[in-house]
Amino acid sequence: MKVILLADVKKVGKKGQVVDVSNGYASNFLIPNKLAVMQTEKSMEILENQKEHERIKKEKEHELALEIAEKLKDITLEFSLKAGQNGKLFGSISLKQITEKLQQEYGIDIDKRKFIDKGPIQMLGISKLQLELDKGVTGTVTVHVKEEE
Repeated sequence: MKVILLADVKKVGKKGQVVDVSNGYASNFLIPNKLAVMQTEKSMEILENQKEHERIKKEKEHELALEIAEKLKDITLEFSLKAGQNGKLFGSISLKQITEKLQQEYGIDIDKRKFIDKGPIQMLGISKLQLELDKGVTGTVTVHVKEEE
């Protein structure tokens, strides 16, 4: 029996795949557990529509990532912290603080897990942090840390 998988099934196939399984396996396990539906013209049409919607969604996300990367080129975030005599900071600037400041000042919402350069900034001066916004799309955030007076 040919079925369309609605979820990934171990040793059978991935979501959206059309696979040929035994009648008993399909009618007693896959279909009752909503892991698959029987392959019909209507179900194939629905599958094609879902794939098209997913493609359009990914395309929009990619375009949005390109826009954000372009905006980030012109942004410099300013932070000020107390520093010791030799320029060593008392504290650090975390990725969470950077993402919060981007959200508050520029309305750009970025997940802190997208940063390639992990770890806080612990020195005075200008730092450039890389982040991966989408597959193949990277942006750079410029952070300027100055001494608090």
